[in-house]
Amino acid sequence: MKALLQRVLSAELKIDGVTVGKIDKGLLVYLGFTEGDDKGKVDYVMDRIGKIRIFEDEAGKINLDLLAVGGNVMLVPNFTLYAETKASRRPSFSNALRPDLASELFDYALKTFDEKFFHAERGVFGADMKITSIADGPINVIIEK
Repeated sequence: MKALLQRVLSAELKIDGVTVGKIDKGLLVYLGFTEGDDKGKVDYVMDRIGKIRIFEDEAGKINLDLLAVGGNVMLVPNFTLYAETKASRRPSFSNALRPDLASELFDYALKTFDEKFFHAERGVFGADMKITSIADGPINVIIEK
């Protein structure tokens, strides 16, 4: 499982021109799943996302987590995190988990984050999503389990 976290000042997700998710200061998180991923890995990654210290404290040091800064989260399914580009210029996505299994794990990730931390805005599995965001930093972190 991979999670790409981007610290943002804001993010908005639209499907067919309709806003389905919007956050202010927080984390825009893309989630990708691969063979062998399970609920235990999802639990680990969701815990890391909720507790990662990626925001500045009063001294300007990156030392605070989402809860400390009142941040928001948007979780977005993204199979392209498992793109393989070594063999050709056209990415292969054969390392991405089958959609039916990945969808189940994504739903579990949403439920887990909501129960452990707070409600996360969310993308829609399999949808053509348009996301606009304002990066903060920019700070991007990959969590992999």
